[in-house]
Amino acid sequence: MEEMEKTGDMEAKWYILQTQFGYESIAYTSLKQLVELNNLQDYILDFVVPEEEEIVERNGKKKIVMRKKFPNYLFIKMIYTKQIWFLVKNTRGIKDFCSGYDGKPLPMSDEEVKRAQLEKVTIEDLKVNVGDHINILSGPLQGFIGEIKEIKVDIEKVKVSVMMFGRETTVELDFSQIEKL
Repeated sequence: MEEMEKTGDMEAKWYILQTQFGYESIAYTSLKQLVELNNLQDYILDFVVPEEEEIVERNGKKKIVMRKKFPNYLFIKMIYTKQIWFLVKNTRGIKDFCSGYDGKPLPMSDEEVKRAQLEKVTIEDLKVNVGDHINILSGPLQGFIGEIKEIKVDIEKVKVSVMMFGRETTVELDFSQIEKL
């Protein structure tokens, strides 16, 4: 492929892509092929279909299944150029970018990226220590405030003490699920 025209902001940002109904996996695979075949690794840095574990009970048995957090959406971290926009928009399974009034894709804010848990969070990013109070951003305890009791850097988790129903309960959370107060 010929050299891409480097215009505009050369910083990679996260964007939201709407997929055709039920085509998240097909769009993901098609984007992967697009990047590999056209050598676009410098422009398209990452793309994700966020999933979370859900416990489902069928025939009296509990089973863990992966559920899409945002059905019909895929998130892409890319450097915006008109050529990249055109290639991505015309990829199989992709309907369109979420865009503003001018039709140009709107990048996600840092807060939106954090809430959607699109990037790995390190303990240095969090700047928390044992004893700090945190806000839980996602999961069943979203919105609760807790105190960090233990930090497990190797598995990127923290043990947090939360007050529930008048008693203290300890839960284990991913770094991406918390923010310092």
